[in-house]
Amino acid sequence: MRITPITPGTHPELAAVESQILAERGRISELYQVLLNSPPIAHGWEQMLSAVRNRSSLDPGLRELVILRVAVLNNAPYEFTAHVPHAQKAGKSDAAIEATRSVPAAADAPWTPQEGVALRLTDAMTRDITVSDQVFAQVQAHFNAQEQVDLVATIAAYNMVSRFLTAFHIGH
Repeated sequence: MRITPITPGTHPELAAVESQILAERGRISELYQVLLNSPPIAHGWEQMLSAVRNRSSLDPGLRELVILRVAVLNNAPYEFTAHVPHAQKAGKSDAAIEATRSVPAAADAPWTPQEGVALRLTDAMTRDITVSDQVFAQVQAHFNAQEQVDLVATIAAYNMVSRFLTAFHIGH
């Protein structure tokens, strides 16, 4: 790791932020221990990512497939490993999870049409940055306005997470 993580409970001034992280996550992971080096960022990060993961209108299984795909595309194995159990808990099959590893995505991937569209958007946003009108039209055909915002925010947020993890070599 390229930065020293903060051991939970060692800095009294971080008690409130640590408590908030524990309440949402149940533990303070390596990622959050690194984030604690900047209390305002740790606080904001926890707020944003908790909204994305816990208060989104997206189906939890679809959300987790998107997160797994971002992890694969950004070479963030820590993120992938952390989210496999969440995908399984949300009912995703091992085959659907494993299919997120194929780049480019296999034509016969065991995803629903809606999941396929979400993963095409994930690829476009993560690899190309620009999303074509064709891909976005597919998104609009499968997701209402709130789901579109939640989907784009999830992809964007987990690109941030994976890039933070890889820059600091968290989990390497």
